[in-house]
Amino acid sequence: MAARALLLASLVLSCFLLPCYGTVLLSSLPRTLEVTASPTSGQVLKGGEDKITVTWGLNQTVAAGTDSTYKTIKVKLCYAPISQVDRGWRKTVDDLKKDRTCQHKIVARPYNPANSTAQSHEWTVERDVPTATYFIRAYAYDADEKEVAYGQTTDAGRTTNLFQVQAISGRHVTVDTCSICFSVFSVVSLFGFFYNEKRNAKRS
Repeated sequence: MAARALLLASLVLSCFLLPCYGTVLLSSLPRTLEVTASPTSGQVLKGGEDKITVTWGLNQTVAAGTDSTYKTIKVKLCYAPISQVDRGWRKTVDDLKKDRTCQHKIVARPYNPANSTAQSHEWTVERDVPTATYFIRAYAYDADEKEVAYGQTTDAGRTTNLFQVQAISGRHVTVDTCSICFSVFSVVSLFGFFYNEKRNAKRS
């Protein structure tokens, strides 16, 4: 009887603990990465045209061996709070599996402890990046692909060093030109039709 009770208690405890397994909270991660980016505060970048140079490295003030578990660095473009208002699909959640702040991947690189002070990447803002205000964040991952540290270009409140991206309209100049020509042709054709009808009516 005691064995059954112990087994039941173990199963119940497992049910409570299972959802927490593998959960990584941003608030639990140390901010050990220094991240900088080329856009200045308030700068407006054009999607599909402008480029961003991102630089990241280990904060040199941390203790030696802090980066011993770092295997990969992933850099992402993230929404600032002002561009998350009333947009649940961009919502910030402490649980990184549910977080929707950083949806746009910039680059993923193997972490090089021999060159931990500075690594960089030049990225062209993709055409499908929505118009919004952004910052950049980098995560360090361990061998199990779990986030173990991070760094970002803004402060903890995500209010400084923000920049904007202006998305392209998706329309090409050729398309607009063809649309105008077609509209003019339609008007001329319609005018010609009524003119011929009127002339034929007079002849009758």
